[in-house]
Amino acid sequence: MANSVTRQMGTVTSSFGTPGRINHDSSKFYGSRLYEGLNRGEEIVYCENLVPEDKLNKIYCKSSENMEELPDNSIHLMITSPPYNATKEYDNNLTLIEYRNLLKKVWQETYRVLVPGGRACINIANLGRKPYIPLHSYFIEDMEKIGFLMRGEIVWNKGASASPSTAWGSWLSAANPVLRDIHEYILVFSKGTFTREKNEKESTIKREEFLEWTKSVWNFPAVSAKKIGHPAPFPDELPHRLIQLYSFKNDIILDPFLGSGTTCIMAFKNERNFIGYDIDPEYIKLARERLAEIQNQLELF
Repeated sequence: MANSVTRQMGTVTSSFGTPGRINHDSSKFYGSRLYEGLNRGEEIVYCENLVPEDKLNKIYCKSSENMEELPDNSIHLMITSPPYNATKEYDNNLTLIEYRNLLKKVWQETYRVLVPGGRACINIANLGRKPYIPLHSYFIEDMEKIGFLMRGEIVWNKGASASPSTAWGSWLSAANPVLRDIHEYILVFSKGTFTREKNEKESTIKREEFLEWTKSVWNFPAVSAKKIGHPAPFPDELPHRLIQLYSFKNDIILDPFLGSGTTCIMAFKNERNFIGYDIDPEYIKLARERLAEIQNQLELF
């Protein structure tokens, strides 16, 4: 083949790339100067501490800036969508610097509690137009400074259900056309190393799901805020895919900005453990009610 060099039934990186990924040797690419000075992960001794039984599968009404209930190296996967600081009813009116500093405290705590190789997945949308605020790029910068390894970003295409703003700027004119977002990002990071220890744990993802969900664009609809009772809920499908893709059965899933409780609900439905935090008593109540309803339904079968 013109764009691939074979080596013992495998492939190596060539000038034109390669379509094959079985036994692929990419050492030449990662040894290039492009990767000089970048965090390449560490050779680490795996360490995992147990979360006490009385702290597990709980929802806490407190700030996740201090998750003192959780030992170091004890959580396998974090999934969250932080408050957007966009003057929604649950937001504080913080400056961009104040907002990032608040989140950095939570990301630092997340780094502490994740096991080596544990993953952190952050769902975020960018904001504004005058100027556009690329929150996802700020989050990547802040996470990498803490020590997280960037694993990739998923574009969640909400086009099938989205009702984008009709604020076109200048209608049918080049004077000031404005883009209307129908997507959000899911940023994926890991702690310290790229690979997680399996330790005889069971993967539950199906072959067809793995093939589809390892693509960088996901297509599924958003969910009605009115239906859930929270201003910015994400759909069940989002944490479901992340849980299946990035965790093993009986792992512990953390959501430090719990909101309506969807992450914990999907952890339970996917046979994982969960821990959630939120500072709003009304959302804690909503999350517990939704979780109890799901648990009761499953007990009927």
